[in-house]
Order: sequence, then C-alpha cells, then structure tokens
Amino acid sequence: MCRHLGYLGAATSVGSLLTQGDHSLRTQSFAPNDMRGGGTINADGFGVAWWQDGSVRSYRNPMPIWTDPAVDDVLPQVRSTSVIAAVRSATVGMPVERSACAPFTDDRWAFSHNGVVFGWPQSMVELWSEVPPIDALALPAPTDAAGLWVVLRNLLRTHDPETALCVLVRRVLATSPKARLNFLLSDGESMYATAVHHSLSVLRTEDSVTIASEPLDDRPDWISIDDRRMVVATTTDLTISSLES
Repeated sequence: MCRHLGYLGAATSVGSLLTQGDHSLRTQSFAPNDMRGGGTINADGFGVAWWQDGSVRSYRNPMPIWTDPAVDDVLPQVRSTSVIAAVRSATVGMPVERSACAPFTDDRWAFSHNGVVFGWPQSMVELWSEVPPIDALALPAPTDAAGLWVVLRNLLRTHDPETALCVLVRRVLATSPKARLNFLLSDGESMYATAVHHSLSVLRTEDSVTIASEPLDDRPDWISIDDRRMVVATTTDLTISSLES
C-alpha cells in the first residue's frame, strides 16, 4: 500500500530525509505501523524527487530501499528545499519495475499515490476516456498509481492543484468507493496532500513542513490528519480542509 513523505523548508540533504528519525521512511519500508490491511512491507521499489534550479529531478529503483547504497552514499550529497519520496508495496498483479515507482514527474510536478484503486482498471474506464490519446500512449506503467497520475496531469491543465485533486478524488470514489487515495503533489514551492481511507500526519516547524504517511519520530508535534481531508502547505502557511466541502 506504500508509504510516502513530502518536505518543504530550508535546504536539507535528500538522503537524510529518507533515513532520519527512529521511524524513517526507510524503516517504514520493512516495519510500517499503519498499512491498514494493505500488505505488510514496502519492498517493491522506492523513489525520490527533488527540485534544483527550478527543475524537478528524480531517482527511482525497483529494489527495496534498504538494498540501495545510493541512499547512504550518494543522495546525502544532494540538497534541496523540496522533496517527495515514496516506498512501494505493489498491488497483486501489478508490475514491479522502475517505471511503476513513485514519484512520477513531469515539467515542474512530482506526484505520489499511497493507496489502491479497487477494481482497476475497469473502475477508471470513464475517467481514462477523457485523457488525450497522446497522454494515454505515454502511460508510465500499467498501474493504478500511474493511471491516476496521467489523469491528474490532464486535470492540472485546466484546474488549480486543489481543485484538480478534489475532482480526482470525487471521480474515483464514485466508481471505487473504498479506494485509498492518499495523494502527494508538489511543484517545488507548494505541497498538496489528501487523506482518503489511509493514514497521514503533518509536522510543522519554524522553517519547514513535513507530510508523511506515518510520523518519522516520536515528537508530540505531529498532527494526525482526519479522513477526507486535504493539506496545502508552503514554507509559511499550512491549511487543512475538508475534501467534501
């Protein structure tokens, strides 16, 4: 069912964000606390995206995060003010390959999906029919997460990010009511997250905000996000609103 995190704030080591805290994202890959029946470990790959000079860069590997020496040897040397990272638990029947690992990136955007769309692909046929053929042909991987990203990318052409995410959540739940739709989207300056049928927490400090599937440590300042909520964060502002309003 995956775990992910997003960070905005003072420039920090990309690699350290993956390993910091007693319950870091790397630890959550083999010892998650709140998968809610969506598997037991997240060993089907991982990825991280960061922004440098206004452009998004990424690194993805279909192997478990704990097997990749780049996490300790290379990524700590990269610094950024904005990061999205994810570890993957592939839904049965979906491929385990690099192209299926989040974050998915395009232009200035990076996107991660923590969850599952039940009934895929039949449950998304109507949504998919609205995607331009050229985008459908460029589907990154035959998975629900990659399909959601293609649909969202299309919505972002005509909607602001908050509206696009709300439309996507509403449309998917209409055909897959029990879908777990924790989305994480960023353009390097703002970060948007949804909590739908899955866990999400936020930590705000003086100079940063971190959004994660599970708290990375035992600090009491972590805020647990209620179901059907959207989080919008910048380095100076944080808002939590209902997805149903």
